[in-house]
Amino acid sequence: MESLSEHTPMMQQYWRLKNQHPDQLMFYRMGDFYEIFYEDAKKAAKLLDITLTARGQSAGKAIPMCGIPHHSVEGYLAKLVKLGESVVICEQIGDPATSKGPVERQVVRIITPGTISDEALLDERRDNLLAAVLGDERLFGLAVLDITSGRFSVQEIKGWENLLAELERLNPAELLIPDDWPQGLPAEKRRGARRRPIWDFDRDSAHKSLCQQFATQDLKGFGCHELTLAIGSAGCLLGYAKETQRTALPHLRSLRHERLDDTVILDGASRRNLELDTNLAGGRENTLQSVVDRCQTAMGSRLLGRWLNRPLRDRAVLENRQAAIACLLDRYRFETLQPQLKDIGDVERILARIGLRNARPRDLARLRDALAALPALQDSLKALEAPHLASLAENIREYPELADLLQRAIIDNPPAVIRDGGVLKTGYDVELDELLSLSENAGQFLMDLEAREKARTGLPNLKVGYNRIHGYYIELPRVQAEQAPADYIRRQTLKGAERFITPELKTFEDKALSAKSRALAREKMLYEALLERLIEHLAPLQDTAAALAELDVLANLAERALNLDLNRPRFVEEPSLCIRQGRHPVVEQVLDTPFVANDLSLDDDTRMLIITGPNMGGKSTFMRQTALIVLLAHIGSFVPAAACELSLVDRIFTRIGSSDDLAGGRSTFMVEMSETANILHNASEHSLVLMDEVGRGTSTFDGLSLAWAAAEQLARLRAYTLFATHYFELTVLPESEPQVANVHLNATEHNDRIVFLHHVLPGPASQSYGLAVAQLAGVPGRVIERAREHLARLETTSLPHEPPRSEPGRPAAPMQADLFAALPHPILDELSRLEPDELTPRNALELLYAWKARI
Repeated sequence: MESLSEHTPMMQQYWRLKNQHPDQLMFYRMGDFYEIFYEDAKKAAKLLDITLTARGQSAGKAIPMCGIPHHSVEGYLAKLVKLGESVVICEQIGDPATSKGPVERQVVRIITPGTISDEALLDERRDNLLAAVLGDERLFGLAVLDITSGRFSVQEIKGWENLLAELERLNPAELLIPDDWPQGLPAEKRRGARRRPIWDFDRDSAHKSLCQQFATQDLKGFGCHELTLAIGSAGCLLGYAKETQRTALPHLRSLRHERLDDTVILDGASRRNLELDTNLAGGRENTLQSVVDRCQTAMGSRLLGRWLNRPLRDRAVLENRQAAIACLLDRYRFETLQPQLKDIGDVERILARIGLRNARPRDLARLRDALAALPALQDSLKALEAPHLASLAENIREYPELADLLQRAIIDNPPAVIRDGGVLKTGYDVELDELLSLSENAGQFLMDLEAREKARTGLPNLKVGYNRIHGYYIELPRVQAEQAPADYIRRQTLKGAERFITPELKTFEDKALSAKSRALAREKMLYEALLERLIEHLAPLQDTAAALAELDVLANLAERALNLDLNRPRFVEEPSLCIRQGRHPVVEQVLDTPFVANDLSLDDDTRMLIITGPNMGGKSTFMRQTALIVLLAHIGSFVPAAACELSLVDRIFTRIGSSDDLAGGRSTFMVEMSETANILHNASEHSLVLMDEVGRGTSTFDGLSLAWAAAEQLARLRAYTLFATHYFELTVLPESEPQVANVHLNATEHNDRIVFLHHVLPGPASQSYGLAVAQLAGVPGRVIERAREHLARLETTSLPHEPPRSEPGRPAAPMQADLFAALPHPILDELSRLEPDELTPRNALELLYAWKARI
């Protein structure tokens, strides 16, 4: 064990490496352990719940340290990465046997939350992204890298609102920002935000290093050469990836320019409210993805997650996907494909680890099995006539040479790591086989030699042996030593015996003693060479993986369409959103009773529905299902409706539910108003807007006035809007805004108990069921009775507001009279504008009669 005290060469070597990485935990290899010292040790012991000990001396005090066995390091790393920590791995690269002084060590990898590629440290069903951002609110350049797949994209974004929405969508594990940004900006509050020196973002060096990485003259071929801010960010990411991986990155082959205009934009609040892949409690159950994801491969699940979070506005792409799903549904063809895809597994991440040269033997075994499964999959694809599926089949290809190479090279069930060898098959390499057979068959060789020599010399007491100091020998008793043949060379004289060596035994000794270590070195060398061979084919293999993931998603959407009763939506040019018998895909799965499906019809003439009805009557479900149907249509999926016809939307906004942002110092009402402001500023006539109970967080009149004004503004913006409200007063809006219509969810009372029917019907609700719902919730009977008395008194004493005109054959909706005592009556309005001097007595009398009739 190397000595531990502050001034020993060993600790000087430690500090030389540690000072280059002051903010990261350092795992320092000593023999079979990674040791952690000083402040790192205190922090790691606490985070990992391991024992803190002390060794040696530093400034008169013992040095705090803790250790982790090197063979079980992965579990500890996984825990630290989940906690957002980065770890510097220092390995011994010198040989302890030949080292004078401390063994030489080097930083071989830096493990950070955004750059991990080890299977054990990753969530297989979610992307693990690294992002960098440069610029200011006028214009930001954002670059995003997924080191586990090689996807690398850039985009430019105007304004904080859009940047934060995009970061919410991507949810990067690490976010790199320039050192010269002011403290406390919203982006820095995100998890994994790290400041990097400003020169890491330099545009010129970024341009140069990116061109070098992609082996191109410039970046024009990627369509992003003008995005100077984003190029600066991309250069920072590439530098950071190289610094942490300490190896070439051949699997990063191109940059993709993403544009917000190509997508249906969802802001952070809408994304959370719709519970696409995370529910409001932060879990994954009862989300849209949990219902629509039955992908056979983890890479398929990740791609579906990206589709759900980034719906598209490209009608041609969407209709291609629809046609592919229809083709896979026809004659249940997806049923043949799905088991074949299951055999293929997560090729995308295996290829990334091959590119990073840290692929494990089991990665290669899985790649071997995947390549072996491709011919049968290609046969199944030949029968599919959809053009999009044909182009996927073309990219999937077959790799007979590589499949054969891996088949010959890797044993059926290889060990987890190459460390102790035993990965390559017999017959793959002649020299390796010889070395292995030498070390394995040494015992047999010595027994054979002993028998041969006894026969040759006629000396029955001859023995062949081995000791660690003198190696192999032939031993004869002293009395027979004189009869030893001429080719016996004396090696050692003992009290009663002589030991000899022969040229044959010497040759065997040289081979046998080094065979084991040489076999391991040869096997590791052959394994590295195998990785290099695969890296030569990385580009087409990555295209294959991408096509397989998409095929998996499409086959999955076909299976879901069949089993969840989803139908193909139809995109049209003229403004329209018509859904027949729409259902909420998630709620439908958790209900024990049949789901009540509902229709929705919005077009150029009707742009907004005011939705009234009781709490728990299904208003929120009806609104959310509309958004989810529209979103599923915009990923190319079939939708939970009997039929659906819609024009492309540009954004989906949802202002649903109330939640305080106490950490950000904002009340429920403040959050609600910020979200409402965002909608009113950004909605267009192509947007879908869901507004649920606006204005509930303040006094009644404030709230109603705000809700009313917001509804009027949305009606004028002509956005497709579903506006659920408890303010019955809003049901008069259609009189002044012709593109607004009323609908309501109905309920009925039975023996003083409320029964929700969940049906959406035209016209406003006929009454409020607040007290019935309170009773259902278990509010004490005495309180309900007292509330009924208050309600009766309020309804009789308040000046009633003009009720909405009823439809023929339908009673007028009673208003919540209590709330409007202070609002001016329309007749008082007219009176205030009247000039009495200009009236004849007859006019005055007629006016009086008319007013009397109206009151």
